[in-house]
Amino acid sequence: MKIYLSRPGVVCPVGKNSRELFEAVCKADNSCIKKRLICDGIEFYTSSVNKEDFAAAGGDFDSKLIRIENAAINQIENIVKAAVQKYGHNKVGVCVGSCDNLTELSGPAHLEYFTNGNFKDYSIEKQSAQYVARFIKERFGLLSPCSAFTTACSSSAVAIIKAAQLIKAGICDVVIAGGVDIASDTALLGFGSLEAISSEPTNPFSKNRHGITLGEAAAFFVLCREDLDKTGITLAGYGESADAYHMTSPDPEGTGAEAAMKAALKSAGLRAEDIGYLNLHGTGTKFNDSMEAKAVDRVFGSYKVPCSSTKGSTGHTLGAAAALELAICFETLQGLGADAPTGKSGVAAGDGTVASTVASDTISSFILPSQHWDKVQDEAMPVLNIVSVGDRAEKISACMSNSFAFGGANAALIIKKD
Repeated sequence: MKIYLSRPGVVCPVGKNSRELFEAVCKADNSCIKKRLICDGIEFYTSSVNKEDFAAAGGDFDSKLIRIENAAINQIENIVKAAVQKYGHNKVGVCVGSCDNLTELSGPAHLEYFTNGNFKDYSIEKQSAQYVARFIKERFGLLSPCSAFTTACSSSAVAIIKAAQLIKAGICDVVIAGGVDIASDTALLGFGSLEAISSEPTNPFSKNRHGITLGEAAAFFVLCREDLDKTGITLAGYGESADAYHMTSPDPEGTGAEAAMKAALKSAGLRAEDIGYLNLHGTGTKFNDSMEAKAVDRVFGSYKVPCSSTKGSTGHTLGAAAALELAICFETLQGLGADAPTGKSGVAAGDGTVASTVASDTISSFILPSQHWDKVQDEAMPVLNIVSVGDRAEKISACMSNSFAFGGANAALIIKKD
């Protein structure tokens, strides 16, 4: 059974939709990564949105997290409504990946408690990890399964995989799937305590890399057994694995990452050479980049697949990263880079924009998402074919996206253009 993807709804500092995001990463633009002062007076580089740029979303709890989730969902609202009308409220599900459980609400409440001995306007429900999924379910009055997934940096990949499985099992005909996360003070302090945050904007795969830069984003797709949005793009395959090596560090040899990529290729019925572009997990930490380079080298062998870590532009958006990076792969397959022909077909989004779609046989070349880094190769790692600004491919029909999380929760997704 084919599982079709709608065009994505995307909100992040790099772009207010997936097209703007794609154009920014093709230019390796990292201008949205800036210093931010957090609650204890420490400054971190982050890629952050402004809560006030987004309208309150309604629901039970107003927060930046829910506002950007709602803004992304607005972009696919018409597809969701069309799906509900066709299949019914009891056949449309929700799967959301996120690591943040409204810490922007619970953090100040706990600070008030430790300072003055009482909670103010706070209930434990405000720390509920399921709310990001329940919000979407209640917005559209859906009656099918509704689940939140928290597997750290692979959360939205796991959500998308589960969405496909729900459809293949006949439990749902349609699933709204993706992820949302913010770089909260809690997350920044947590990663800071692990000494994982870079003192400068992240520099993936460089010899000079020093760690991650956190970012914020929401990215969602509508998955369906029919091509409701007429994109011609399918979730062709996926693979998961578990290292069980360490609570935070990956297996240094990348065996789990390798297993996830190989499982995705097998699931899609593709060879490594069929992948036209690989979006690397590429966090910029010493151990992640090293193990991923080893795994990619073993999976792709002599075929030097064009690849990049787009986190150099977006920052690491945690639970939203997999969905955000799949949106970049989606736009890569659409061939909508600079100088590409543009079309006006597609379905109007909730914000009034129209998704452009272009027949692949009209495109002379496909522009590739590039990587912002200093280009200083780490000789201790296998050399990867990292995309530079302006690089193009003559033909791309399939893309892979990697997401490798704390605890060795690995996932790889493959999407394909019919």
